Amino acid sequence: MTSSTPVLESIEALVSSQASNDRVFDETVRLLKENFAHFTWVGIYLVEGKDLVLKTYLGRPSPHVRIAIGQGICGAAAAEGHTINVSDVNADSRYLACSLETRSEIVVPIRCDKRIVGEIDIDSDAPSAFRGADQVLLESVAELLATRF
Repeated sequence: MTSSTPVLESIEALVSSQASNDRVFDETVRLLKENFAHFTWVGIYLVEGKDLVLKTYLGRPSPHVRIAIGQGICGAAAAEGHTINVSDVNADSRYLACSLETRSEIVVPIRCDKRIVGEIDIDSDAPSAFRGADQVLLESVAELLATRF
């Protein structure tokens, strides 16, 4: 695992740049996926009306390109407004299966002015993959991305 500081610094520089939002989101996903081996699938969903719409991702294809807020773990994180870290997706009735290999998931809302505008969704093929340091990093990334809204 790579130290999160250089990754966070790279994302901060990217967010502060003149790059388009599309490039910022794409590069953020790439930086997270390439620097953390236990991040099997990394995506960013954006809120459109009452749905989360998959903006960009790296990993196996997902059938869930549009998720109703309140549905699944992603929809629950958007509805509840806080990070959800699931150590065993097979034991969570909210889980919307994307891959048989996925064992754990963390979803971090992106909040702008008390409103959820998107979220970072990460799956891992390892059970209980996400630790406190991962959550701190991803919540910091979400705060940075929120400045783009």
